[in-house]
Amino acid sequence: MIKKQENILIIHDIRSVTNVGAMFRTADASGINKIYLTGFTPTPLDRFGKVRKDMAKSALGAENFVAWEYKKNTSILIDKLKKDGYFIIGIEQDKKSVDYKKAKLQKRNVFIVGAEVTGVPKNILQKCDVIAEIPMKGKKESLNVSVACGVALFRILNV
Repeated sequence: MIKKQENILIIHDIRSVTNVGAMFRTADASGINKIYLTGFTPTPLDRFGKVRKDMAKSALGAENFVAWEYKKNTSILIDKLKKDGYFIIGIEQDKKSVDYKKAKLQKRNVFIVGAEVTGVPKNILQKCDVIAEIPMKGKKESLNVSVACGVALFRILNV
């Protein structure tokens, strides 16, 4: 019996609750098995354990279907995932990036997206096995993080 591919999404240092909710929906639709929310990324539950209505509005229930966990330290999380045999894919613009259409998957994959303005930090990119970049053809140099996440996941995972 062939084991199913495992795919994880790390959402690091995203401020916008709406963006996080949108990424939950995308993760559900694209077949992500688990989401790790890291750094200051908001979780579906506030610090009092109550449902964030603003996130629920954009996630439309996906926060209840996709397994998620909060981890403060992204670097430690990535080290553990690498040790567990995961292939780490940063979604970011970088000198070392490859066209996202050429990113090759493994049996166990982790996708990382980062902060709206600054992206995935350099210390995290250094831990990535590959950095996948979505080429920009217009005057703007980047997409909204939740849009970039959707474009990359759907293309790379061939959904």
